[in-house]
Amino acid sequence: MSAISYVNGVYIDHQDAMVNIEDRGYQFADGVYEVFAVIKKKIVDYDGHINRLYRSLNEISLKSPIVKDAYIFHIRNLIRKNNIKDGLIYLQISRGVAQRDFKFPKNTKPSIVITAKSISMDDYYSKFTKGIKVKITDDLRWKRVDIKTLNLLPPVLAKQKAVENGCDEAWMIDSEGYITEGSSSNAWILIKDKLITTPATNSILKGITRTSLINALKKKKIKFIEKRFNKKDIKIANEAFITSATQFVMPVVKVDNAKIGDGKVGKYANIFKDAYMEAIQLK
Repeated sequence: MSAISYVNGVYIDHQDAMVNIEDRGYQFADGVYEVFAVIKKKIVDYDGHINRLYRSLNEISLKSPIVKDAYIFHIRNLIRKNNIKDGLIYLQISRGVAQRDFKFPKNTKPSIVITAKSISMDDYYSKFTKGIKVKITDDLRWKRVDIKTLNLLPPVLAKQKAVENGCDEAWMIDSEGYITEGSSSNAWILIKDKLITTPATNSILKGITRTSLINALKKKKIKFIEKRFNKKDIKIANEAFITSATQFVMPVVKVDNAKIGDGKVGKYANIFKDAYMEAIQLK
């Protein structure tokens, strides 16, 4: 079965899908995106993701190419056409095709691309039982990372550095020595019985998975606090985690060369994972 994608109003075999070489997403990273997890053929936390998409569009003065209700229609179509049980939907909108010029083009229709792929939940659970390793890197991003834009070169370089050092993820550190977030995730540490994560300011992307976990923690009356943390805090952490649409809640067992706790997945990992899974909205 060929993978099917949605490109500017047309469902097409993924291998045949193309965008124009003067698309502003390609030339300027002038666009935004969202990633939706799929569990048991249902979209995870759809409302949170679609509302963040519209916020991102508004922040860069980009008009949606389709009406809001059409997004879930096309995403569900791709889930069905690609026979996705568990997996991911990637959705990207750029300012469209125009002769290369830094200023916004006039009368240009935005471009939209939606792709889908299957990912086994068994892969997630297998990785969860082992935990992941994290590499700390400098945060080289621009000052509006709260917008989910296509401008991803700094996170790409951070992720690559992590991989080259035998790690699964990078935690980026700002000029004041505080961890902002992961290259494609939000960062958490647990000190004693208190869970800590970086506040949702312009220095991080306010993750939808992060929000769902926070809602779950409140419901379960589990202590957490939004405050900045640094390398010294990491060294005394009992456990650590990342959250993202692709990794859900994932335990971290090592940061740089230092073990978190005893270097194994801690007792709170399943508590947080289960609380998150109970809190998500499936649509």
